[in-house]
Amino acid sequence: MSRVPVYRHPVMLPPESGRVILRPFIPSSATQQARIIGRALALSEDEVTREVAEVHVAFEGRHLDIDRELMEHFRKVSPAIFTHRVLSPARQLLIGAIFTGEYALESAALFNPSIVPHPDQSGLAAGELRFIMSLRATGEGHISSIEFREGVISASGAITFAPVSRYVSLPEVLPDPAYRKSRFVIKLHEMGFDNTCTHGVMDVLGTEFTRHELAQGLARVRREHVPQTHETRRTLECMKWLADSNYEVSFPAGLEVSERILFPVSDNESNGIEDARFVRFTEDDGAVMYYATYTAYNGRAILPQFIETTDFRHFRVLTLNGAAVQNKGMALFPRRVGGRYAMLSRQDDENLYVMFSDNPHYWSDPHLILRPSEAWESVKIGNCGSPIETEAGWLVITHGVGLMRRYCIGAALLDLEDPTRVIGRLREPLLCPEGIEREGYVPNVVYSCGSLIHGGQLILPYAMSDKATAVASVALGDLLAALME
Repeated sequence: MSRVPVYRHPVMLPPESGRVILRPFIPSSATQQARIIGRALALSEDEVTREVAEVHVAFEGRHLDIDRELMEHFRKVSPAIFTHRVLSPARQLLIGAIFTGEYALESAALFNPSIVPHPDQSGLAAGELRFIMSLRATGEGHISSIEFREGVISASGAITFAPVSRYVSLPEVLPDPAYRKSRFVIKLHEMGFDNTCTHGVMDVLGTEFTRHELAQGLARVRREHVPQTHETRRTLECMKWLADSNYEVSFPAGLEVSERILFPVSDNESNGIEDARFVRFTEDDGAVMYYATYTAYNGRAILPQFIETTDFRHFRVLTLNGAAVQNKGMALFPRRVGGRYAMLSRQDDENLYVMFSDNPHYWSDPHLILRPSEAWESVKIGNCGSPIETEAGWLVITHGVGLMRRYCIGAALLDLEDPTRVIGRLREPLLCPEGIEREGYVPNVVYSCGSLIHGGQLILPYAMSDKATAVASVALGDLLAALME
């Protein structure tokens, strides 16, 4: 039981299975695709018109622009169409609908939240703060994506969420993103692809290059290396994979925050985008960037990834580099410390580390700062988001796994000038799963990916047993006093 009073707000964000997107539903067999298309081509135009009308009646009210998405899926299978006859727009929509299915993003869970101040703080009363909360949404097949909510914290600490839209929308993936050559070369070297083939592609590119320029270089080297060796094929495939893993997406203007969904794009996150830890980062010159680390999962391996955005409309997704980029739970400090970027991490799936870098995309040399010490965290510990700056030190909300695989939330305090020095730590958990919080996909778990301070209160959103999300608050003075004992 915590000695620090914790207030659980009367708000809850449960998963809603009615929020759906349209995804391609395309068999991998080209022969099967052709057979299906053949049946669509055999229909009369009247039959086509009737079927498309029924699709509109049944599904149009569930999506913002269903025809645009059906036409996109039609284009995906158009190479398998074996007729040169011009197809009517209705028949194209029909074929698109045949190869489309709805996917309920959060049918299984809506959990692991992080919270940051909203980029737009206009139109608020004195003492209010508008926030954006990111959430991990999980649906069929346990595929995870990132959703967003917005709301306001009043001067008294009351929390209200904006209404959640019925609709959800995927962003446009920019077709020709730009890359920085230095980051690309570092990652290739880390992966063991530093050979004549690599140099043949990279040496002719500028300090920044586009996806199109990279594709031209890959094609040129492929022509020059005939027959291709196994090493050449692997190198070229890796370079394409690396390009696919670094991408940009954009949502149209006017889309509500709750309508924006970051769904897996690259192969390395095909089974999920997990546990995004967002932080509002302020540079020494006052420039603000929102960063997030997350775990990309392809069903076999995990890969820590990085997100950059200024407005939560345009996002850049990047790979992270360095020997310390491993395991889950990386969390960036909200400003430089001693002129360098700082990051919490868990290198060994057991202890908590801090590391420093001159480049937010490159990490090495972790320093061990916290080991499990109490029974409630005897299996392992980790962070619950980025550190929060206070006058007393860097406040780190932690999680601990103990007996019966129960997850509890704790806290520690790091020195402001030297975060490798721990100056305070709770011996008892701050928050443990109670009552309905114990029931869910993974029982007996409370977990967070980020909190903030407002009006002298720690605002702590947390997941309940990998199912739904709730919010708690703690008086900052009480928490710091307990940490400093």
